[in-house]
Amino acid sequence: MSDSSNVFDKNGLNHTQVQSRPYTQDYCLTCGSCAGSCSASGIDDFDPRKLIRMISLGLEDALVESRWPWICTMCGKCEVVCPMDIGIADVVRHIRSLRDRQSVPGILHQGVAAAMETGNNLRLPKEDFIFILEDVAEEIAEEPGFDGFQVAIDKKGANMLTTIHNKLVNTHTEDLKHLWKILHAAGEDWTVPSENWEGVSWGYFTGDYEAMKIMAERIYEQMQKLEVKTLLWPE
Repeated sequence: MSDSSNVFDKNGLNHTQVQSRPYTQDYCLTCGSCAGSCSASGIDDFDPRKLIRMISLGLEDALVESRWPWICTMCGKCEVVCPMDIGIADVVRHIRSLRDRQSVPGILHQGVAAAMETGNNLRLPKEDFIFILEDVAEEIAEEPGFDGFQVAIDKKGANMLTTIHNKLVNTHTEDLKHLWKILHAAGEDWTVPSENWEGVSWGYFTGDYEAMKIMAERIYEQMQKLEVKTLLWPE
């Protein structure tokens, strides 16, 4: 086996960075439990069992250039059923991290770039974001039992800060109402930040560790700025 086959550990990192139980892919029994649980198995012949075996055989370079890592949804069901506790989804994310950023599938690459530049994957201007939130709140206020309902934006000292999934201010505004109604019924003191509100880290899904770190830090900074101690991260 070549040295290059032994570079992935449980957390999808190079084994020189993390020393705890390196080379977990080499524990694979090829039992097929992962393939049997995978909802994407069979698409373009994708098979998580084959993916892990390819890494063990030193073929990760071929995987980096293939479509397979991007077919995986990273749902993690394979990890749940794996008898050897191999972090398959983490391995897939690391394979994605090795792809040249310009070769990352278009919408994902564009989303990460937009988030880095604007704080959200949609490049949605702050004023438009606030308008959408207030419009949804007004619709809720018109429903029985929610008279006077308002969305608290940038409320300092609130008990909870909640991020927003970008689709909830794009194509699924109705779904946003469900969460807000629950918080209202529970009497929760909550707020939404007007900046860096994105709740979906496409850096996580593309293996862009630096982008993932930046987005997490931005949310933490919002909590500090607004003096909020509790974070609700729905995504």
